[in-house]
Amino acid sequence: MSPVVPEGPHNRDVAMPDEAKRPTRRDVLTVAALGVAALGAGVPLTGCKSTQNDAAAAQGAAKSTTRKTLRIARWSHPIPAFDRWFNEQYCKDWGDAHNTDVIVDNLGITALEAAAGAEAASKRGHDLFAFARPMPAYEDEVIDHAAVYEECWQRYGKAIDLAVRSTQNPQTKKYFAFAESFAPRPILYRKDLFDEVGGNPDTWDDIRRFGKKIKDKRGIPVALGLAADIDTANVLRAVLYSFGASEQNAEGSVALDSNETLEAVTFFKALYRDAMAPDALSAGASSNGRAIIEGKASVVMSPISVTRTAEDEGVPIAENIRLAKAARGPARRMAPAHSMNCYSIWKFAKNIDGARAFLADYVGNLREGFLHSAFFNMPCFPTAPDLAVLVKDDSLGKPPDKYTALGDATEWTTNGGYPGYTNAAIADADAASALSAMFARASTGAMSPKDAIQEAAKKYEAIWAKWRAHNFL
Repeated sequence: MSPVVPEGPHNRDVAMPDEAKRPTRRDVLTVAALGVAALGAGVPLTGCKSTQNDAAAAQGAAKSTTRKTLRIARWSHPIPAFDRWFNEQYCKDWGDAHNTDVIVDNLGITALEAAAGAEAASKRGHDLFAFARPMPAYEDEVIDHAAVYEECWQRYGKAIDLAVRSTQNPQTKKYFAFAESFAPRPILYRKDLFDEVGGNPDTWDDIRRFGKKIKDKRGIPVALGLAADIDTANVLRAVLYSFGASEQNAEGSVALDSNETLEAVTFFKALYRDAMAPDALSAGASSNGRAIIEGKASVVMSPISVTRTAEDEGVPIAENIRLAKAARGPARRMAPAHSMNCYSIWKFAKNIDGARAFLADYVGNLREGFLHSAFFNMPCFPTAPDLAVLVKDDSLGKPPDKYTALGDATEWTTNGGYPGYTNAAIADADAASALSAMFARASTGAMSPKDAIQEAAKKYEAIWAKWRAHNFL
């Protein structure tokens, strides 16, 4: 049963219908324990003596023994209305239709990834894990998700290339996850400040030039950050890709040490000098998002949860925080997704068939997920054909057409590891903060851009060699 969703983007704040309270896990366990104790003592579970009632009770007991459980662990969504819809309405409706108790545990991203590591080691836990980014290092611990993709392709049409390149290992041909939606990484900027200096943030050089003018005039810097975190690394990848550079080539070999990378790093050093603040070295995505909401930044590269927060909080400058596509560089306009909603099914899951069925059915409801996430979850399948129309008129947006830039996000959003596939080596480079360190050392003058690139390239070669030895590359 598909959940009924009111039309229009305004529904992200629509209250969910009141429902009967679902039994908690403790309730279920308590009832089960009481039932076992009663049977052991020879006590009947019902006081009714009629044959008809006994038959009904027996039938109910048989039905209860066949009811299944599907356990899902997923990251806590930055738009709370999405979790309310997904947990309390969608999963309940799907479970009722499939005689299944769907139990969802929401965790912060760090806690979720730690829990996944513990479950992979112990070989027990949830059936489905919904990560905010691909987790290719778990390839040996999960099923091949090719069958889920194939069913969805037959039912709904092909997935976008971004989904495939984020979840398939081209070396082993295995799909280590299933991507159903993504969050793009647009430019968020203060339109009033850019209007004052007569510009816009269409290109990276526009951001540098007009960002400098705003900083000189108002003391408000560009806030892109150089922190040692994954979000920062993906912002820096946007710079690399737009200048024609990349960490690896299409075949998956290290390609960092190039003239294009030198051009990108040299540019970013000028951007840091001209338009950014010294605290950029420690500023991550969260602090940058707060900075623009609090009027302390002219430009950030963040997901739309930042603008939605500004709207929800009713901050005075919410109307002046606008969206633009990823900035264009000398080679292209491109940025990695902020998040990829990737589901993985463990090999040791108790309900693999149910997990597969849940994912295949959910793809048919991606339009509702898109609306309840306030445009955060962009579908990876063609199940929201009117998406470009929806984002042009948002009743809660100030102005209503604020989110129009998302209409063609699939054209300028790519995977980490472009032009190759997302792989375990890319994830390892993120864990080592190799890209952030390269840009930071060059930007601050601790090393020349060329030396910083060569140092980083050696780290990349060592990481890639490690994963080749595992036959993952």
